[in-house]
Amino acid sequence: MTKPGFFDFIKTNPRGQKPRATGITEIRGPYYSVMGKNYLQDVLGTMGEFIDSLKFAGGSFAIINSKALRDIIEAAHQYDVLVSTGGFIEYVLTQGQEAARKYIRQCKLAGFDIVEVSSGFVTIPTDDWLRLIDCVHNEGLKAKPEVGIQFGAGGATAAAELKAEGKKDVGYAISQAKRFLQEGVYMIMIESEGITENTEPWRTDAIAAFVNELGLEKVMFEAADPAVFEWYIKNYGYNVNLFIDHSQVVQLECLRSGIWGTKTTWGRIQGF
Repeated sequence: MTKPGFFDFIKTNPRGQKPRATGITEIRGPYYSVMGKNYLQDVLGTMGEFIDSLKFAGGSFAIINSKALRDIIEAAHQYDVLVSTGGFIEYVLTQGQEAARKYIRQCKLAGFDIVEVSSGFVTIPTDDWLRLIDCVHNEGLKAKPEVGIQFGAGGATAAAELKAEGKKDVGYAISQAKRFLQEGVYMIMIESEGITENTEPWRTDAIAAFVNELGLEKVMFEAADPAVFEWYIKNYGYNVNLFIDHSQVVQLECLRSGIWGTKTTWGRIQGF
């Protein structure tokens, strides 16, 4: 792994080279802020060594013209960064089976590597979910199902509205994730809403259940808030897989490397 030459005498936790099996960092692409090729190249030119994948959110890629989208994807690939659709497929599903199949084919044509398969706003039987995963795999793409415990998750819905929607059973979400892993999916994405987002107190019991039943290597936690990703690293180590906003990648990597943190983590994040 290449270190910044001027300060390579300073001890940091070992991070390994890409493609990494653990300690994966996925960053959010265009959604809350605009991100074009030049912006992304600045991000990756400074921190690309520590970024494993780039995820579009909210179907943002569907309203970006094809040249700009290709430019973003190609810029990511130049830094060995995989590109994910985010969970847009649940919207496509409302338009029928053939639309979903065409969507997956178009994802491959556009240059995506990962198709996230989520159902925050729709209810999909597990067997149908597995058929969608097969469609993704048949196109040579990586499938990344998203599971969670909050109905209506994924759209920055207000906390009161989510509370009214209710929560799912953690055990059922785990059983779904196990079936997806048996199908050979790339990664399981754990939705933050209802666990560490828009809920008080945090459902750390749910997190522990996911980790105890699924392990850490094939699970990625959404942690788009510094207090959240600090908690994950403090409790599960610097090699936990995390999805964050791209604006937070330097802060996260300083924490993973062990060189900085808050009062509760400063000097305490260690590897061997």
